[in-house]
Amino acid sequence: MDNYETHPLAPEMRARVLQELERIERERNVSVLYACESGSRAWGFASTDSDYDVRFVYVEKPEWFVQVDTPRDVIERPLDDELDVSGWELRKTLGLLRKSNPTLLEWLDSPLVYRSETAATLQLRELAEAFYSPPAARNHYLSMARKNFRGYLQGESVRFKKYFYVLRPLLAVRWIDQGRGRPPMTFADLLSTVDDPALLDEVAELLVLKRNADESAYGPRRHALHQFIATELERAVPKLPRTQEDSRLLDQYLRDTVKRYA
Repeated sequence: MDNYETHPLAPEMRARVLQELERIERERNVSVLYACESGSRAWGFASTDSDYDVRFVYVEKPEWFVQVDTPRDVIERPLDDELDVSGWELRKTLGLLRKSNPTLLEWLDSPLVYRSETAATLQLRELAEAFYSPPAARNHYLSMARKNFRGYLQGESVRFKKYFYVLRPLLAVRWIDQGRGRPPMTFADLLSTVDDPALLDEVAELLVLKRNADESAYGPRRHALHQFIATELERAVPKLPRTQEDSRLLDQYLRDTVKRYA
């Protein structure tokens, strides 16, 4: 299966996203450093009617940093049912990076990138690697899997998409536990943590159903997947390394980037 099928991104939508990012820069007087797709299209299991979830990191002008009142550090543009655009200011981004925020780390690993200031993005990824905390990431993904399992997979009829909202974080936990480093964003890469052919066949069948149905499509409970999920949710926690990095690296990056791009 080629990359377009796995991560569908129509050229006309890419053009629309780029226009919206430029409009945000003009209206808010900011600079977009990086913009990517963050939802099911980037994960690799978009449905026929999946929307576009654009996320970006931006730099404010220098005077933004020297205000008495705490300024808003998020830009949100939910445009319509098809396109949602939102971004984080750079200082906020670096604060989350210091905490090894998995959502941010996934943005930086997205296979669908709309905009990227090459040097700044490369250094941001290097900092993300340096500050990556396996225990923090594991706790995040396990908590997400448990919450979604309790909330979405308890009936005899289940929405196809909700299985992936549990399987993807659980496979990320397996990736971490196997000592592979930061979990990748794409579902296909995470599947490499599974070596059970029957389970892989079950997931492959579900992927076909998900990609060819709309977001609200339901199907019967899949008992093999439920058994796998239940086992993974109760698996013992291994001892994981902890990361201690100097926050001055983030301070220097912030200063240099604001000077260069603001």
